[in-house]
Amino acid sequence: MLFEVKSIALAVPIDAAFNYLKDMTNLPEWTHAFAEVDEDGAAIMRTPDGEVTVQLEDRVDRESGVIDTKMLFPDGGTGTAYSRLIALDDDSCVYSFVLTPPPVALEELEGALSAQAVILEHELQTLKTKLEG
Repeated sequence: MLFEVKSIALAVPIDAAFNYLKDMTNLPEWTHAFAEVDEDGAAIMRTPDGEVTVQLEDRVDRESGVIDTKMLFPDGGTGTAYSRLIALDDDSCVYSFVLTPPPVALEELEGALSAQAVILEHELQTLKTKLEG
């Protein structure tokens, strides 16, 4: 199975990063994938084929730093974004994200995952800028 793990150091206390990241409505501020997310988890997701409405369900646990988001698609398909925050000291933390393969044909998989990894690197830089202000 193919996957990518990306991470970024954040010069903010873990609680500040956790509180920002667990709030799904902040996703459009730092990710390109979401055009809109409301407080109930209804979201408009951008895809290569256009926009699609999805339902987001977060699984968060502050003690372990887990912020996972399950995406429920209209066709019954699901996807999960897996991420975690780890404190380095009182004023900094690391945010890591496991990028799993998108639902595309096998022959497209490696290229699609590589493209998503590049996008994710830019999004993590946007997140860093947003949090560190």
